Amino acid sequence: MHVLGLSCFYHDSAAALLRDGVLVAAAEEERFTRRKHDNGFPSRAVAYCLREAGIDIEAVDHIVFYEKPLPKFGRIIETVIGEWPRSFPVWIEGVPQWLVTKLDHRSLIQRALGTRKPVLFSSHHLSHAASAFLASPFEDAAILTTDGVGEWTTTAWGVGRGTGIEMRQEIRFPHSIGLLFSALTAYLGFRVNDAEWKVMGLAPYGRPRYVDQFRQLVDLRPDGSFRLDLRYFAYCYSSRRMFTRRWERLFGQPPRRPEAELGEFHADLAHSGQKVVEEILLAIARHLRATTGLPNLCVAGGVGLNSVANWRMLREAGFDRIFIQPAAGDSGGALGAALYV
Repeated sequence: MHVLGLSCFYHDSAAALLRDGVLVAAAEEERFTRRKHDNGFPSRAVAYCLREAGIDIEAVDHIVFYEKPLPKFGRIIETVIGEWPRSFPVWIEGVPQWLVTKLDHRSLIQRALGTRKPVLFSSHHLSHAASAFLASPFEDAAILTTDGVGEWTTTAWGVGRGTGIEMRQEIRFPHSIGLLFSALTAYLGFRVNDAEWKVMGLAPYGRPRYVDQFRQLVDLRPDGSFRLDLRYFAYCYSSRRMFTRRWERLFGQPPRRPEAELGEFHADLAHSGQKVVEEILLAIARHLRATTGLPNLCVAGGVGLNSVANWRMLREAGFDRIFIQPAAGDSGGALGAALYV
């Protein structure tokens, strides 16, 4: 049986092909187009996977997309309405594009592949969970997925046993570890959904001078659940700004211009934000270890690329072993969706 998994239309488009449950090929579209974070349909990645398998699209038994478009669109509409009228620019910029080009993913995928085969849909964080657990060496494990946002979920945790996955708890948009870190990325003058790694790299050069301010942004509970103070964030009603003027007043400086030099303030800010993100993830991991009793942990989602936080979860949360999906971001969702079928 051949299963083709697809991830696209947001960022990091990719395809993955399985034969009888074994990975034959997987690739990100950017490797062929040379466009970083290419979000278009992964036609070249699909062609590569089919070529590696020696088949054409008609030999594929199942085609599966990594998330569910309708709940995602519902979240966008509900958020726009809830933030009206200041969300009017989001409505003008985003909703027409969804209505015209993105809402009917099934037909878009069928046309792009040149087939009338049915298209299945996984959910975003289930795809992340499957990409980690079902690719891991573990028979059972606790699972943690965390990113900016999927359909509604931003962070989820659960348990994998054998070939089954049960997601037990979730944090929903607009409360998001990934969006907190992206707001910090934007404030430091880096590109969101691209340069979060620069913030992590800058952090060791700073000191924890702003940890208390970051803790004002997050209400963290002992079980790892959390809520953001949304007065400091603008992403619910703006496609151009991640944070508000209140954020700028909290930290005492305007945002860094991309071309400006990095200074002590920026390094300290990166260090402090990184530290608080580690605290959140560590609280979740400890809760997972205590409630599941399992010695293994699987991690995926874009925040799962935060290597220092992963190291701390392994060292301090009580797990014996940890598996991080190497393609932890949305590109790995193509693999996860295929594995879960």
